[in-house]
Amino acid sequence: QVQLVESGGGLVQAGGSLRLSCAASGRTFSSYAMGWFRQAPGKERDFVAAISGSGSSTIYADSVRGRFTISRDNAKNTVYLQMNTLKPEDTAVYYCAGRQGAAFYQARSYDYWGRGTQITVSS
Repeated sequence: QVQLVESGGGLVQAGGSLRLSCAASGRTFSSYAMGWFRQAPGKERDFVAAISGSGSSTIYADSVRGRFTISRDNAKNTVYLQMNTLKPEDTAVYYCAGRQGAAFYQARSYDYWGRGTQITVSS
């Protein structure tokens, strides 16, 4: 079992930055690809970014590419999401998730989920 706990959410003005962290339990963190997803009120959970177990491969949603950066520190069992140039439409609950295998964009392929952290971007 892998337990995931997100942190770093909050309220920020448009154009600002935040960094989310997701701490994972377990000794095999590097064997899991990790992803970030988000869900706005009344909408489906959307893919944001994912990273391979080694950190050598990343993928991004078109809506965040160039503004967000996913990274990981396997020694600390932590994955990060650096979010820059935030927009009001980035407002959502952000979830981290883990899966064995390659980084992937489909939420249903992830086995482990955190409880989420709220990001609110004011205009």
